[in-house]
Amino acid sequence: MTMAMMTATFAFGMSLSNALVSSASAASRVQQQPAPVPKQQQRPRRVGSTPVPQSPSDSTPPASRRPSPSAALPAVSEEVDENEVVRVETQLVTVPTIVTDRSGRPLTGLRADNFVVLEDGSPQRVANFATTEAPFEVALLLDTSGSTRGEVALIRRAANAFIEALRPGDRVALIAFNTARQGEESLAAVEIKTPLTSDREALRQAVEAVGSSNGTPFYDSLERVARDVFGEPPRAEARGRRALVALTDGVDSTSDSEFAEARERLGRAGVVCYFIQVNTEEYVEDRLMKGCQEDGMLHLSRRQLQRYRRIFAARADADDYGNFCRLGQFERMDISRSLYRLARQEMNDLARNSGGRTYPVAEIREARAAFAQIAAEIGTQYSLGYYSSNKARDGRFRAIRVEVRGVRDAQVRARDGYQSPKS
Repeated sequence: MTMAMMTATFAFGMSLSNALVSSASAASRVQQQPAPVPKQQQRPRRVGSTPVPQSPSDSTPPASRRPSPSAALPAVSEEVDENEVVRVETQLVTVPTIVTDRSGRPLTGLRADNFVVLEDGSPQRVANFATTEAPFEVALLLDTSGSTRGEVALIRRAANAFIEALRPGDRVALIAFNTARQGEESLAAVEIKTPLTSDREALRQAVEAVGSSNGTPFYDSLERVARDVFGEPPRAEARGRRALVALTDGVDSTSDSEFAEARERLGRAGVVCYFIQVNTEEYVEDRLMKGCQEDGMLHLSRRQLQRYRRIFAARADADDYGNFCRLGQFERMDISRSLYRLARQEMNDLARNSGGRTYPVAEIREARAAFAQIAAEIGTQYSLGYYSSNKARDGRFRAIRVEVRGVRDAQVRARDGYQSPKS
């Protein structure tokens, strides 16, 4: 009950009591004085976190039952005056974690107190823990542009096999590219074929409807995944267990978004990223060598050309990168090679930072095996979550390290850091 409610209730009680006393004194001619009301003391409120109870596990090795430093950290609280405004920081930092033995076999059955999470070397208290049995939410991105156009049927079969390899409780959203008219050009646009769902038949139909596209709005697709697929807070059982699985060469050709923006959004959403990197470089170079009037000639949008100039030729005149067809063949080739190197670096960095992996494949027929490896890894992934003890909102990168205690020769792969929020 709030102070206002207590005061109102007390006042009402006193009024009723006084009325009864007055009536009684009138009848008995006896004067009575109301008893003094003791002044109620106000205690300051105590705010802070409370330890999360850990459930025991019979499969946990006895040595691992020793509490870890992160589990032993006391809850932090402070005295706050009743009238003081309390600001509560609620950003949960999620840390997807894979634990294997020396031979690479996954180790399951671990508990929260087996894990120690360090941020910039400082121990953090694990506030959220999901075991390998918890369900996953997966955004499946299929890039059917470029050299993959003629192999859409293979891509569909690989995607369906991946979906079937997931567990019944896992939910999947399907994202693909389609060709849309943009001004005088027909360029690829991002399309969410189906939102997160566990309906396997709906997903199968969505996969069968995937066609080819004219271009790769890769950065736009990352931004859409973060905003539209994972924009809402996760369900409690899926907290910290969200993944992007993308089949793509990663070379953006038509996006309005920037990579840094998309990466930041995915990081805030706590999405672990897996990339099946399709090698389309030779195919693209062959088509870049054609004249602009020849069939099958590939070209980059003006926006992508300007992005290339900012990254690789910042001192060059912007007008020199206004029209792809005005560039010489070897200049186009140099741009293409630079963009492929950039794409591989961006995918590798995003996977490493988020706790995921990249799987380079030389041709589409190898994608099915890569999908199978990703499905298996998702099924053996732990998720740790903590509220950083560093409350500074400085926008700096903070390094994360996860250690496992009580298990001999454990190998750990986890998210390596995140960008802190900035005021």
